[in-house]
Amino acid sequence: MENIRLNVSLLRRRVPNLTSAAKSVGLRPATVSNLCTGKIPIERAEVKTLVALASLAQCSLDELILKGEAVEMIETKIKTVDLFAPISKGGTVGLVARPGMGQLVLLAELYYRLKQEGYASVLLKPEGDHPEVNNITDHVDVIVDSIEEAYEKITSLGAEKDVIFTADRSHVLSGEIFELQDRIQDVPVKTVTTLLLDLKGEIVDEDLPYGPLETLLYFDADLAARHSFPAINPIFSTSSVLEGAHLDQNHLHIQQRARKLLRRYRELRSIVSVRGLEKLPASDQETYHRGERLEAYLTQPFYIAKEYSGIEGESVDLTSTLNDIRKILDGGADAIAPKEMTYIGTL
Repeated sequence: MENIRLNVSLLRRRVPNLTSAAKSVGLRPATVSNLCTGKIPIERAEVKTLVALASLAQCSLDELILKGEAVEMIETKIKTVDLFAPISKGGTVGLVARPGMGQLVLLAELYYRLKQEGYASVLLKPEGDHPEVNNITDHVDVIVDSIEEAYEKITSLGAEKDVIFTADRSHVLSGEIFELQDRIQDVPVKTVTTLLLDLKGEIVDEDLPYGPLETLLYFDADLAARHSFPAINPIFSTSSVLEGAHLDQNHLHIQQRARKLLRRYRELRSIVSVRGLEKLPASDQETYHRGERLEAYLTQPFYIAKEYSGIEGESVDLTSTLNDIRKILDGGADAIAPKEMTYIGTL
């Protein structure tokens, strides 16, 4: 099967306000978002949808649809990220969270881990007063005050290293981020992976909070309330790396099975909280317990949090994650208590 995907970077440059533009031509923003992240494969998109997007971007269908180009993932060794929403190397990643859900902790952990892999990190200071950002600045290589300074640092560092660049949504709304990405394309740098966040937490209910994205990391209020970190929502988080044509089929199969189990487990949790576990049929009780174990396994101690948690950080490579999750799905971990699977590395 030939690799095909949406040219997200082209859409980002040509249609900065994609939400309004999509609605103006009768497209649902959620559909456009799912096509960008790969949740809806291009093969399943309606022709009229692709034609409308091409019209908005003032390009041909050949320009809109990239063929034969695989999407490379950044393996973070964070289980839930690598499984459900792998970060697209050189792409744009959107973090959607309300304050207190752990997005800044995840960012700091990514800075720490990727620095060990030779990446350089650049943070564009957000507009307004956000003292919480001070908690992560120790883990960033370079902090800049303006888009122009960001351009200078990225092009300088990017000549030798892959770069992780982070900015707040305030710079997205002004269009500055997309202009910066456009300028960087004309400079000989390695790769620049852009992380966008919303420190105000105003975009949780929006369909296209940042415009087109290659990866969407959606944080979960319920997981955060139960201190199950990283609180990444396994149902809504997704990535263009997960398009079937690009992803290892074993990864795709296990990811789909895990997502299905967790979706059903969440439904059963609501029933159990009202009626009790004993009211469930035996088959649903098995699903409930395996979902409980899988959710516990997806928690993970972070290196940067050791001072507060007292637990040494853990890195789990993708192969080990997939093997462990298959074991949980197949019942091989049924004898292990969920508590014993919380905040561990591998099984």
